[in-house]
Amino acid sequence: MKVLIVLTSHSDLGDTGHKTGFWIEEFAAPYYLLADNGVELTISSPKGGQPPIDPKSDSPENQTPATKRFHADDALKVKLANSLKLSEVNQGDYDAVFYPGGHGPLWDLAKDKNSILLIESFHEHNKPIAFVCHAPAALVHVKTANGEPLVKGKQVTGFSNTEEEAVQLTKVVPFLLEDELKNLGATYSKGADWSSHVMKDGLLITGQNPGSSEETAKVLLETLKAGK
Repeated sequence: MKVLIVLTSHSDLGDTGHKTGFWIEEFAAPYYLLADNGVELTISSPKGGQPPIDPKSDSPENQTPATKRFHADDALKVKLANSLKLSEVNQGDYDAVFYPGGHGPLWDLAKDKNSILLIESFHEHNKPIAFVCHAPAALVHVKTANGEPLVKGKQVTGFSNTEEEAVQLTKVVPFLLEDELKNLGATYSKGADWSSHVMKDGLLITGQNPGSSEETAKVLLETLKAGK
């Protein structure tokens, strides 16, 4: 089984002067869960090379067994630093795609044409597509073959308004993910803030927050195994 991981290339947290990027837990936990189950993983990002890491995800209170494993994994760090450009990847080479979050995707992956076309291609070829936390932002401009929003009528989740309020970024982000998904006609649901909550609707898998990252990957793995 081969899975493509797509990370953000965006590092500026709006005009705050602070930095953002991808959230380590949301990359590391799914990466190791999939790799430990024999999945071959490729990392990509819009710009290629080293995707920016959200500095807050590296703080002591946000460390987990997966992030600690990542920090000790020099081989993965080298692989991460050499992520492929999204323009150079082809869905035909993979069985599924996984998008970790962090705030970065709200700015770049939400409107990145290569990402949009890639997700549409995975969807058209009936391959699983999985997103966690802010990564469902990558779906907001994705359409089905009939021109409708891909998320319309779908059961989805993603970083909630109350979680965005808790981190005091509602006025910084370009849009509130929960509101945007609802506006597109998705059936949005959430669990308690920061708790694991994962939705699966056909081959579309979404997780609410960092605490949902490993469960999102588990559901993706189960979906891949069921399709084999």
